[in-house]
Amino acid sequence: LALLCAGCGAPASSAPSSSGGASSAPASSAPASSAPAQETAALGEYRAMWVSYLEWESFDFSSEAAFAADADEMMQNCADMGLNVVIAQVRPFADALYPSELFPWSHLCTGVQGQDPGFDPLAILLDSAHSHGLELEAWLNPYRVRLNATRPAGELSADNPAVLHPEWVKEVDGGLYFDPSLPEVRQLITDGVLEILRNYDVDGIHFDDYFYPTTDPSFDAAEYTAAASGLSLEEWRRENVNLLMRQVYDAVKAQDPTVRFGVSPQGNMDNNYNSQYSDVSLWMAEGGYVDYVLPQLYWGYGYTTGSGSTRYAFENISAEWAALERAPSVALYFGLGAYRIGDGDGGNYAAAQSGWQTGHTLADMVATGRQLGADGYVLYRYDFLFKNGAWADLAAQEVENIRAANAE
Repeated sequence: LALLCAGCGAPASSAPSSSGGASSAPASSAPASSAPAQETAALGEYRAMWVSYLEWESFDFSSEAAFAADADEMMQNCADMGLNVVIAQVRPFADALYPSELFPWSHLCTGVQGQDPGFDPLAILLDSAHSHGLELEAWLNPYRVRLNATRPAGELSADNPAVLHPEWVKEVDGGLYFDPSLPEVRQLITDGVLEILRNYDVDGIHFDDYFYPTTDPSFDAAEYTAAASGLSLEEWRRENVNLLMRQVYDAVKAQDPTVRFGVSPQGNMDNNYNSQYSDVSLWMAEGGYVDYVLPQLYWGYGYTTGSGSTRYAFENISAEWAALERAPSVALYFGLGAYRIGDGDGGNYAAAQSGWQTGHTLADMVATGRQLGADGYVLYRYDFLFKNGAWADLAAQEVENIRAANAE
């Protein structure tokens, strides 16, 4: 899953917890701020598509006109499905698909990080989305600078904040990540969000699930000792992430209360809480952290793992998320794995494999979400529905069935 889902960050070991994971976890000691609830009546059911940096690898950045043509085709396809939101990844690696005073140009634009493509991709995406009746959210990775030795390709730009401030950065297994414990890092991330909101009429800010990259105590041992917080290491790390989420939420609402701020955690709540130190159940239950939570529920109906006796199926995990307490201001959307089409979940359960070969599994999941009271869904990701060379016919059937479900 880590390889297939490189744009969303769900690791291969992420099997959903059968108990929700964090139900008995301690809450943050700091009070959450309050802010107006996001008004979504005009939008109705949230129906969205993730467009990751992997999509940009096949876009034509050779000219403004070529990029605009690719964007227009994408937005038209999403609108024709009956979707109403596109979540576009515009800062995957402490870089930007827009002119920024804080982050260098993404290597995705020209092949070289820091090199200006001569036009503004985000402005084009935004104009194209709105012209097709779609809302557009800016998808950011808060802490990730480098995923591994090849992503992003090439050298980091000299003006990348990770290069300018190496003391803000930690290395894990060939990847580079900003240290979540540092106030300077939280301020950089917040300033980056505000830069987008001040320059673009985006409809939302979206974080995915790249939070703490490791559980290794040595990752931030010096910072933890210096903090002398009185909290356990795990509690301290969770509070560092909570501080970021509150700070960004408050900044978004102060800038424009109508803009959504949401997060897409892993489907496995135990992984979120104990591996990435993101207290998602707290964010859902209390106002002042997010407008929506969008768990990545990338398992088929009837899926099992191990000996086959443990059920990590979509019907189980979706019900568990729907049953979690959430504040009136917090919406719940289900992230659905379009990349499973044809290939299935793997594992040892034949029904889960064959389900992804019916051409209507995603539409069935949309129906399940509606029955459970979810507020919408998001599909991961565009290319697996519209550029799926291996399973083009099945993908086309899934698109048509989702279109029909949206027309009901």
